[in-house]
Amino acid sequence: MCGICGYLGKKLIKSGLLEEMNDTMYHRGPNDSGIWEIQKPEYGVGFAQRRLSILDLSELGHQPMLSNDGKIVITYNGEIYNYIQLRNELTKKGYCFRSNCDTEVVIASYQEWGCSCFEKFNGMFAAAIYDEEQDRIVLARDRMGKKPLYYYHKGEEFVFASELKPIMKYPSFSREIDERIIGHFLCNKYIASPPTIFRDTFKVEAGSCIIYQRGQIQSFKYWDLIDIWKNTPKNITDREEAKDQLKNILRDSVSKRLVADVPVGTFLSGGIDSALVTAVAQEVSQKPVDSFTIGFYDKERDEAPYAAEIARHIGTCHHELYMKEEQILQMLQQLPMYYDEPFSDSSQLPSMLVSKLASEHVTVALSGDGGDELFCGYKMYDMAWIAQHADFLGMIESRMPWNNALLSHVPATVRAFIRNRDQNYKSQLFIDVIAEEAQKILLSSAQDVKFDQEKRIHTSNLQEKRMVLDMTTYLPEDILTKMDRASMKYSLEVRCPILDHRIVEWSFQVSHSLKYHFFEKKYLLKELAYEYVPKEMLDRPKKGFGVPLRKWLRTVLKPEIMRLSEPGRLKRQGIFDPEKVKELIEKQEKSDFIVYSSLLWSFYVFQMWYGEYIEEF
Repeated sequence: MCGICGYLGKKLIKSGLLEEMNDTMYHRGPNDSGIWEIQKPEYGVGFAQRRLSILDLSELGHQPMLSNDGKIVITYNGEIYNYIQLRNELTKKGYCFRSNCDTEVVIASYQEWGCSCFEKFNGMFAAAIYDEEQDRIVLARDRMGKKPLYYYHKGEEFVFASELKPIMKYPSFSREIDERIIGHFLCNKYIASPPTIFRDTFKVEAGSCIIYQRGQIQSFKYWDLIDIWKNTPKNITDREEAKDQLKNILRDSVSKRLVADVPVGTFLSGGIDSALVTAVAQEVSQKPVDSFTIGFYDKERDEAPYAAEIARHIGTCHHELYMKEEQILQMLQQLPMYYDEPFSDSSQLPSMLVSKLASEHVTVALSGDGGDELFCGYKMYDMAWIAQHADFLGMIESRMPWNNALLSHVPATVRAFIRNRDQNYKSQLFIDVIAEEAQKILLSSAQDVKFDQEKRIHTSNLQEKRMVLDMTTYLPEDILTKMDRASMKYSLEVRCPILDHRIVEWSFQVSHSLKYHFFEKKYLLKELAYEYVPKEMLDRPKKGFGVPLRKWLRTVLKPEIMRLSEPGRLKRQGIFDPEKVKELIEKQEKSDFIVYSSLLWSFYVFQMWYGEYIEEF
């Protein structure tokens, strides 16, 4: 796992600056670093990488790496799990390899198949390729968006990186905030691709390629999740058949992700997904697997005893660490440094803690990410079922002769339900509630906070529609972003077996009744998990992986929030209405309505980010 960056501009940047850009990502790759630059008649090109060695720990894996003929240069972050099969195929075609690393295979694959090569990779990756003959830079990101990749394009300057920090150091880069997306962040807790917090700066979308050639950008998807879902027949209806198929493909997926020249372990929270991944890893491993969990002294949030019980049953070498609230709070000020953009999913804090614990023992950890989205695991999916079956009530209510004055006295959640009439956004339940409050504290009108991807998801099943939407938005932009930054802070690579694209595509064939079975969420996944872990160990309410936001906002964080919301400061920013922010703080003090604490927390995270990257610049 690594951090990559580079540029193509009118001329080479000053000596040492590319190295300085690269070193902002030292945490992503402490084992090695490399720089490659060349001045062409019309432009200069520079590539760089920070390396976390996982496969082939020798110098032969050094990057940036050149093809044997020197015409292709790559800087690459990730793992291709089927690289040995591809290398064998390419060897038969006459390609020669010097190392045992997958980077050489990516180069040869590009030489043989061009941009179509990315369709052949089973893995997680973010790659940048300079093709001298084609006079272009190609950027590509894995299907599910596990590895991040940003780019900046303005005029004749093109800059890319795994994080925003290197791009911010580029000479012509301007830290101009794109205020249009702040409302979207406040409501969703992340900034969904392709935009970023800065103007002229974008994320490469999951499953996509960007080609920069002669000042122009071409973008295309080589793997479109929604199209694949639409074109996949839902023909697996037998439970035992489905369970056997899932077991076989998951065992292969886990086996591939245990391959490394460094120690590998698993996250074990005590829930279904991590327990299943850990159990399968223990089954296919030649020795006891290291498993890791974080415990909390707050019993309402502590799942560590359940994880320890499961670990004993499976037979892993289990590690746990109990954390006090004060220790978690100490990490707050580090969030802007490692997340680069405003990001306010508060489970990032315990994710950082479990990553820190794991990094003290292993270099790679397997996680259970993806189980909820693929197999219907979130509480929101229960709400989608209720909304669909009670939609006729909302239709009746929407036709009543309400006026705005009367409707304003109706509870916000009920009001959102009544107004949820647009079929293009039907599964995005209750987003109007927080959007209404977010707009109040913003000085300018916010961009629509709903996701247009839903327009392409054609199904009468609202639950299924929301699952597919989450796979294309919440999963890559929140869940995977959170874990990437949390783990790479400690130079830990996290692999997600459930998100092997073969499992994703296979899950589209499975009848929805095997995912949500008589109000039982994740039915098929649970049935398979029970083959490894007794049902009584797993069949219990999930406590989650969050922190006590409401309590913190009213106590330990209150002084800092008051400082960051000081009217003079907010007037200088020109983004938030000081009076309305003050009202939000007061409402959060008096009410347990989750919208107030969620919105205030996002405001607080934004202000921390602003202080780190704008005020201090």
